[in-house]
Amino acid sequence: MSEYVAPIKDMQFALRELAGLDDLAALPGCEDVSPDLVDAILEEAAKFAGGMLSPLNQTGDREGCRLVGNEVTTPSGWKEAYLQFAESGWTAVAAEAEHGGQGLPTVVSTVLNEMWKAANLAFSLCPMLTNGAIEALVLRGSDALKHTFLDRMVSGEWTGTMNLTEPQAGSDLSAVRTRAEPQADDTYRIFGQKIFITYGEHDLTPNIVHLVLARLPDAPEGVKGISLFVVPKFLVNADGSLGLRNDVRCVSLEHKLGIHGSPTCVMAYGDEGGAVGYLVGQANHGLAIMFIMMNAARFAVGLEGVAIAERAWQRALAFAKERVQGYDPADKSGTRVPIIRHPDVQRMLMLMKSQTEAMRALAYVVAAATDRAERHPDELTRTRAQGFVDLMIPVVKGWCTETGIEVASLGVQVHGGMGYIEETGAAQYLRDARITTIYEGTTAIQANDFIGRKIARDKGAAIGLVLAEMRETAATCTVIGGENFGRIGASLNAGANALTSSVVWLLRTFPELPGEAYASSVPLLRLAGIVFGGWQMARAALAAHRRVGAGANDKDFLEAKINTARFYADHVLSQADGIAHCVINGAAVTLASGLADT
Repeated sequence: MSEYVAPIKDMQFALRELAGLDDLAALPGCEDVSPDLVDAILEEAAKFAGGMLSPLNQTGDREGCRLVGNEVTTPSGWKEAYLQFAESGWTAVAAEAEHGGQGLPTVVSTVLNEMWKAANLAFSLCPMLTNGAIEALVLRGSDALKHTFLDRMVSGEWTGTMNLTEPQAGSDLSAVRTRAEPQADDTYRIFGQKIFITYGEHDLTPNIVHLVLARLPDAPEGVKGISLFVVPKFLVNADGSLGLRNDVRCVSLEHKLGIHGSPTCVMAYGDEGGAVGYLVGQANHGLAIMFIMMNAARFAVGLEGVAIAERAWQRALAFAKERVQGYDPADKSGTRVPIIRHPDVQRMLMLMKSQTEAMRALAYVVAAATDRAERHPDELTRTRAQGFVDLMIPVVKGWCTETGIEVASLGVQVHGGMGYIEETGAAQYLRDARITTIYEGTTAIQANDFIGRKIARDKGAAIGLVLAEMRETAATCTVIGGENFGRIGASLNAGANALTSSVVWLLRTFPELPGEAYASSVPLLRLAGIVFGGWQMARAALAAHRRVGAGANDKDFLEAKINTARFYADHVLSQADGIAHCVINGAAVTLASGLADT
């Protein structure tokens, strides 16, 4: 089985030509982020991802985690890998320097995170959740909490978790029952049970900092009555040393379809008198704070779709070159050939490649917009960038994860019967990918957010700006013309028209018939992802065209970029009209099915 090789050339292209790395280097706090520095960081990260994390991916899947008593043991080699990961500074890439971080732009950390996820998705979940907890503490934690926990979380000495879900409260957090009882010393005692807690218990670090949603005794009902608490595995003494074990335990591990190397825990709080917790921010404002973590986690999970797709594509391509089977229909010699010579295998591989590149490009562009929203000196530019990020987060999360599953499934298909056999590794990517459309809110939750908060609330203003930019890109392609750019421009323009008509329908339907709007929300999200992806592929083709015209020495790579964009336009973006028909005409019949009354 082949190991992961980071696609650095494509990553660099997306960073520079689409995300605008050179412009980001001019932002406050990014002055030292030169292209040479970024290239060096990517090279080192690629070595760690391919050399350390990737070899543990399949063994971790087979071995899984073990629970003995209340202690979890991670697969062989994981603790050593994590220690090297932290010692190499990879946990501190995006954090601010005042807490021991490196303060690199979000878009750079995004590239690194794609590498970790592609190399070993189960491993990558631990630092991902820690980063979310760090962000919540940075923005809402008291000085005391920051002093006690942040530096050690940034350094990777301690890790963090998110504790939301309960047996009766999945996505409906208004049903949370975990309770927090105030104490005389301004601490709280936490009682309750949480399920599906990723890395809730493990042996990678001596302490785990849990962020837990719970209700105070006088809290109002519903989501407005939820508070957020820090509940460490071990209490921390005044001198920073670890003190007594807190009253929090892992009581079982879930048996899962995939990501076996990642412990998914059932956590019990307060079985022996109450777990000590510390309030984060204001009482009854916990959900708003948790969404700080949630939005970062949603983007990160969307990136998992990109990463799994890349890993599945690499494995399928390698197998197709190795596997000799059948004959080339264009070759009359009767010689058996590698299956990559078969036309439909080429079609499947191009579907995998083109969609992976489209997802990567969109994710990097959104990450760069996050940097502009946080760092740009012009207020209007920051506001517009944040509006773009808000619009795109549910698309990155929803579309990239759904597409990642499709690409991983294609990877199994390329392998044929061998893909159904675990030894090839193709099946693991499909199993691991399946959770991504459920993590941090299902695809329907992302779609509901997309149509309600991100389109209907501002009457389509934010998406209108994006549609206008897409039409400009399409027009530029049309001016260049020729077989490739003529088709790319025409397909992008048609996709923009299909998305526009769907948005117009949504704005007309949402106020009076919200049920129909929500019935079409997932198809509309898929449509938006496909069209936004097509926009980035067209931009990539234009950038490649410019570089070829300027005499760039990587002509083969650049011409492949143009060809891949053309393939995406003909095979993926061409679906836009059909999906728009489903959005506009399919809602009423969905609700008329009678299924809810059976």
